[in-house]
Amino acid sequence: MAGNDWINSYLEAILDAGGAAGEISAAAAGGGGGEGAAGEKRDKSSLMLRERGRFSPARYFVEEVISGFDETDLYKTWVRTAAMRSPQERNTRLENMSWRIWNLARKKKQIEGEEASRLSKRRLEREKARQYAAADLSEDLSEGEKGENINEPPLHDDSTRARMPRIGSTDAIEAWASQHKDKKLYIVLISIHGLIRGENMELGRDSDTGGQVKYVVELARALGSTPGVYRVDLLTRQISAPDVDWSYGEPTEMLSPRSSENLGHEMGESSGAYIVRIPFGPRDKYIPKEYLWPHIQEFVDGALVHIMQMSKVLGEQVGSGQPVWPVVIHGHYADAGDSAALLSGALNVPMVFTGHSLGRDKLEQLLKQGRQTRDEINATYKIMRRIEAEELCLDASEIIITSTRQEIEQQWGLYDGFDLTMARKLRVRIKRGVSCYGRYMPRMIAIPPGMEFSHIAPHDVDSDGEEGNEDGSGLPDPPIWADIMRFFSNPRKPMILALARPDPKKNITTLVKAFGEHRELRNLANLTLIMGNRDVIDEMSSTNASVLTSVLKLIDKYDLYGQVAYPKHHKQSEVPDIYRLAARTKGVFINCAFIEPFGLTLIEAAAYGLPMVATRNGGPVDIHRVLDNGILVDPHNQNEIAEALYKLVSDKHLWAQCRQNGLKNIHQFSWPEHCKNYLSRIGTLKPRHPRWQKSDDAAEVSEADSPEDSLRDVHDISLNLKLSLDSEKSLSKEGNSSTMRRHIEDAVQKLSKGVSASRKDGLGENGEPTTGSNKWPSLRRRKYIIVVAVDSVQDADFVQIIKNILQVSNNERLTGAVGLVLSTSRAISEINALLTAGGIQTSDFDAFICNSGSDVCYPTSSSEDMLSPAELPFMIDLDYHSQIEYRWGGEGLRKTLIRWATEKNNESGQNVVVEDEECSSTYCISFKVKNTEAVPPVKELRRTMRIQALRCHVLYSHDGSKLNVIPVLASRSQALRYLYIRWGVQLSNMTVIVGESGDTDYDGLLGGVHNTIILKGSFNAAPNLVHAARSYSLQDVVSFEKPGIASVDGYGPDNLKAALQQFGILKD
Repeated sequence: MAGNDWINSYLEAILDAGGAAGEISAAAAGGGGGEGAAGEKRDKSSLMLRERGRFSPARYFVEEVISGFDETDLYKTWVRTAAMRSPQERNTRLENMSWRIWNLARKKKQIEGEEASRLSKRRLEREKARQYAAADLSEDLSEGEKGENINEPPLHDDSTRARMPRIGSTDAIEAWASQHKDKKLYIVLISIHGLIRGENMELGRDSDTGGQVKYVVELARALGSTPGVYRVDLLTRQISAPDVDWSYGEPTEMLSPRSSENLGHEMGESSGAYIVRIPFGPRDKYIPKEYLWPHIQEFVDGALVHIMQMSKVLGEQVGSGQPVWPVVIHGHYADAGDSAALLSGALNVPMVFTGHSLGRDKLEQLLKQGRQTRDEINATYKIMRRIEAEELCLDASEIIITSTRQEIEQQWGLYDGFDLTMARKLRVRIKRGVSCYGRYMPRMIAIPPGMEFSHIAPHDVDSDGEEGNEDGSGLPDPPIWADIMRFFSNPRKPMILALARPDPKKNITTLVKAFGEHRELRNLANLTLIMGNRDVIDEMSSTNASVLTSVLKLIDKYDLYGQVAYPKHHKQSEVPDIYRLAARTKGVFINCAFIEPFGLTLIEAAAYGLPMVATRNGGPVDIHRVLDNGILVDPHNQNEIAEALYKLVSDKHLWAQCRQNGLKNIHQFSWPEHCKNYLSRIGTLKPRHPRWQKSDDAAEVSEADSPEDSLRDVHDISLNLKLSLDSEKSLSKEGNSSTMRRHIEDAVQKLSKGVSASRKDGLGENGEPTTGSNKWPSLRRRKYIIVVAVDSVQDADFVQIIKNILQVSNNERLTGAVGLVLSTSRAISEINALLTAGGIQTSDFDAFICNSGSDVCYPTSSSEDMLSPAELPFMIDLDYHSQIEYRWGGEGLRKTLIRWATEKNNESGQNVVVEDEECSSTYCISFKVKNTEAVPPVKELRRTMRIQALRCHVLYSHDGSKLNVIPVLASRSQALRYLYIRWGVQLSNMTVIVGESGDTDYDGLLGGVHNTIILKGSFNAAPNLVHAARSYSLQDVVSFEKPGIASVDGYGPDNLKAALQQFGILKD
């Protein structure tokens, strides 16, 4: 309601009417019988109504205002109303507006009530879950868990002074460069929305092309020029649309360094910083970021292919023939963070995330305005999909970089997956070597954005600050100077400069009031307001127009003509000239926004020698701590603002000291400083990348042919032991530890001896796989892969679908061109029993993705590959386990889940959820759900786990009878990406066959570059609500309009064959 103060009297009149207004509305809503009563109430309560006779504002209110209103046009309505000449018509419109305002106020209170109830419930859930976590964490560490009490830096420490000197001179930069010049780091940055290019950025073209675009481009450019960094790829979307420039369709663009002096290392063939554009989404459309969500999986697949290819190229150049994997994948904003999490999981590479702005914070701000309900906000901004992506970033990221500490404490604290107190406790326990019981928290680090200072000429920051054109160049003054100076009667007075759009949050009206009511300040200084660009006020948005009109009225009220400048236009390239003008007059820069997330303009102003007055809410606090070049104020106190401004412009010594401090410390916000801090943090991360590349065996095929040579963890062998069909299972259950221990030791010895033998047996004389080896490299030889991932059918239908696929693909399978993969939530023992009962040979498949994507198995007929003759004919890919084990809670997670299941059983008085030990494995904790109505939806269970800092992927089976908890970055779709990384199976040559619905991870199987066949028909059972109840729609995750999706009625052989022929898998 900001800017609508002119209607307060009318709102008060409505509120004073009290019950009468309510009875009028009720009578109007009640129909004809109440019309007379409503008329009597109106006659008694409103002179304006008597003047209008039979006109019913209540009916107008019900039929017009409630059915459709728009608060944003209130100001324009008021302008038109005030211009009416007829008093009667003007009164009519004023009263109608009052009804509209009353309705807005009522709706706002209703929304506030709903949100208060929701927040109260959420608060209780968080308190309960964190009590459990606190109880676990207090068992064996009772002192020093507050974090900073053991001489440890705080969780969100944004200073590295104690460990590494700041880069404050050329000598320091060169010294640091010499220490890191031998490193050859490969860094991947991701920012997928907006229009991104290296030069002539169209900042402000739309809401998606703003400060973030400039930030990521400059970060990539700066990192590419930093010693130790060999290559930086900024991945974004390729756009070949008629309404945007052709340059956004170029696949690759090199970012040239701003200055050759920044090159501290030798350039290589592929070194430097590049913008790499990945095609995904509509090929001929530029779409807003809210509509990119359904295409994320397609981007991930395209980016994965690029990273794999580039890693091999860099390996040939600087990696001695071994792939150079990214040292980190850094996502910017929620959409890129979601993508980075999936890529990080697929490649087993550390992830870093920067939010730029956060969904929960935006949701709270929008709800406080009271204009839209939660559902309306979600429909407009896809806010729930964004919030879930940000929660996933908390699950997957090792480091989260923010601009300020305020963002850590007040914004990230809104999320289920982050708690400052618990984060401190976990850090203490890690440092002391005490178990965290499977709990993890990302490291929050505040690193201010960098700035490019190379364009600032020396005379711009001359310390004497004298007026005049001191550089002696004889160049004319910039045109923008004249546009500003023409407003002033005395242009030689110090200039108070504010640079902000006319938004209520920027608090410009309070600044004008402070200036207008402080006589000494008015006599001593001028005020310049750079409030964006405008042509006609009436054509601006109502909010901006309201603020600008209020500013103009205040100028008139205080008679500030000749003392305040408010030019209509300026170019982005003229902003430095505006700063120079203010510094030339010995002026002050002010940012008095109610909350300022960071405050980049404060740094820009300091670079030109301007002291600052800034809000003490948000980022300026951190900036002031570093620069010490001004005064912080309460943005709600106009007297404090005025006094701070007066103090700086009147005290020349203080002004000069603040100016000098800013110029002396501004280097701490330079890009070299930012990159040094960034890389020093990245350097603390434990290197992760695909494990099998560590093999000393140079033969690629030999490496690929022997997944068992990656055996590293004896616990993985217990997984194979669980596959037994006979007495060994009962042995395990009865706890015969000595027998089990001997069994494991024999298995380890057998597998160890079999490694070299399996290499020899699986390879011919030329090092190529032999045709009869029946080893895993058969996947390498497949041109096409058919993935069967149908969850929504009964077992009989499922078996028949497999038989039909085997039948129609028989010829292509015999030639070796087509392979089959089975993907399911079932355990491998369940799969074997189902296939055996259906008369299907396990050797018909090349691989099995089981336990919801936590295990990848391969069929084998060799007795040496099995632990005993009684074991199932499968071999588990242990390399896959090394890919997905990141942040797996293990036994600590299992204990928490058992406690949760026990509570549910006690609440219901029956066994609602019981652990399924037979189907559980090392990386899958499985439960049987006896009563699906008594268990929470998947989103609530995920929230419970996140609140306790347990990072995992919770999935229900299609019918809700099975609950699997697996590593956070594991899934069936991620397992398909693993097959590409490990065996070279092209994702675009995969075809996934699914039903009309599926398990919780069903949406992941639909997106991506692979083809999808959806089997439709009455044989599909309806999904259970425990996993179908997501906080966002399926259309926010998957685009059913993308090419590569085909629907088939039924699962008959002819229909399946036609669909597979459509994708070129089967011949006509």
